[in-house]
Amino acid sequence: MWVAFHPALLRYLRVVAGDAAEDVASETWLQAARDLSRFRGDLAGFRVWLFRIGRNRAIDDRRRARRRTEDPFDPVTQDHLAAVPDAALEALDRLGTGWALAVVSSLPPDQAEAVMLRVVAGLDVAQTAEVLGKRPGAVRVAAMRGLRRLANHPEVLARMAVPAPGPLDSPQPEGV
Repeated sequence: MWVAFHPALLRYLRVVAGDAAEDVASETWLQAARDLSRFRGDLAGFRVWLFRIGRNRAIDDRRRARRRTEDPFDPVTQDHLAAVPDAALEALDRLGTGWALAVVSSLPPDQAEAVMLRVVAGLDVAQTAEVLGKRPGAVRVAAMRGLRRLANHPEVLARMAVPAPGPLDSPQPEGV
């Protein structure tokens, strides 16, 4: 289950919870493991249930963060961490995933969540509505508005304007 659902859950949480996505994902899986005996349903129902838990954990994390303000960087204890880049984050950024998640994160929260659940997590409208606690019509509208904003986002337009290198564009010496 973890192998099948974790990548999409983590991408969704990167938009909803930001830098705390890894921690929130861990809390989500712990909560799901604790409550698994009470779950009743099929595979699609499990996906909805898991993303709802993730959303609720992300909301709890935001509340906690608002209550406690702390300096996330303590030079005394974290000096060695600043020098070592996160290989996973670098790999994601190189593949464009980090860029895409950042662009989706720039959407209003309801639109970003609707787009992530519909497109990345692969939930249908009814399932997304269940996760978000909204009506299906509201989910459709939020997803549509989010996708329209993304289509007209300056970074997306700029990225689409740059042609991808093809076989004819590869650098070859003259006469070859």
